[in-house]
Amino acid sequence: MDKAIHIRPRGINTRAVHGGQQRDPSTGAVTTPIYATSTFAQSAPGVHQGYEYARSQNPTRAAFEAAIADAEHGHAGFAFASGLAAEAALLELAGQGSHIVASEDVYGGSWRLFHRVRSHSAGLSVSHVDPADLDALRAALQPNTAFIWIETPSNPTLRLADLEAIAAIGRERGVLTVVDNTFASPAVQRPLDHGIDIVVHSVTKYVGGHSDIVGGAIVVRDPELAQRLKFLQNATGGILDPFSSFLALRGIKTLPLRLERHSANALALARWLEAHPKIDRVVYPGLASHPQHALARRQMQGGGGMVAAYLKADDQQTAAVLSRFRLFTLAESLGAVESLVGQPWTMSHGSLPEQDRRQRGILPNLIRLSVGIEDVEDLTDDLEQALSIL
Repeated sequence: MDKAIHIRPRGINTRAVHGGQQRDPSTGAVTTPIYATSTFAQSAPGVHQGYEYARSQNPTRAAFEAAIADAEHGHAGFAFASGLAAEAALLELAGQGSHIVASEDVYGGSWRLFHRVRSHSAGLSVSHVDPADLDALRAALQPNTAFIWIETPSNPTLRLADLEAIAAIGRERGVLTVVDNTFASPAVQRPLDHGIDIVVHSVTKYVGGHSDIVGGAIVVRDPELAQRLKFLQNATGGILDPFSSFLALRGIKTLPLRLERHSANALALARWLEAHPKIDRVVYPGLASHPQHALARRQMQGGGGMVAAYLKADDQQTAAVLSRFRLFTLAESLGAVESLVGQPWTMSHGSLPEQDRRQRGILPNLIRLSVGIEDVEDLTDDLEQALSIL
């Protein structure tokens, strides 16, 4: 009798390269082509080869959706025109007058969608809590709570949430758990493995990785939930186009490799900044000084590529530093091969009320570094010359 062969799960690099990939049946093309078509021929009314209309299905988009689902260890993935388009579709799972519990330092675009759009159009109410305070999170839950909505690491203050503990609370109370995994990416953290129900991404960031697309994604592990989201993706229509799907699929192939370099560079810069006399405080999950460093080691594979630093500077001095960078580009967004720098106070979180920003630690002297894959010595040189005016 032949011995049973144990086939171990594929590693993250193999999944990234091969996930969602099938040889083109007509040409044998190794790379999924860009199917730039709006509709598909039918052999008879209602008889087709799995594709009818490009809003509903597109082979290029389907390949990326399979790849992101595989990378996150999920059952199904859904690609959207932006991260916020993905979140808007996801919120359709919540009924009229629903409530959500969200991280207190949630991304500014999500905050705007919750409070300035869905609160008016759907009667959505939101309670913001520190997700590290599990008692406060439990106390915030209401009978009509549809989601526990968490970012970890959070944007921009890089606070962490215990994924397994939050997933357990969600199961206990019958509330769906959502994690925005944009800052970590599936190369660093896979929330579904810790019991989370839904993962959302801005594909624009690390998954795409080259500052050349705008996109979003949702990944789930439950087949029934996947069917509901498949309907909503088609019904709301905010789908990712074929060319962007092609670029996202190309980006995900090198995602783990890029994140190794992003994380290594970010750790080196964080240590360098921590020793700099003009820096008040550095926040990075990979630093031993991070208050949740032990949690980072438990649920993350590396610290990721984002670093937050508080300057010993006033508003004008901070603006002057930001204008002096040469390699770091002062720009919105993050997660690309090139290094970016931003001031969350005026940029990514400028839509939040000032009091809310201050309560969340989003202060004028906070700068957010999206550390790229350049030579780290060149990045430290750029930081040194920018900080030299202080």
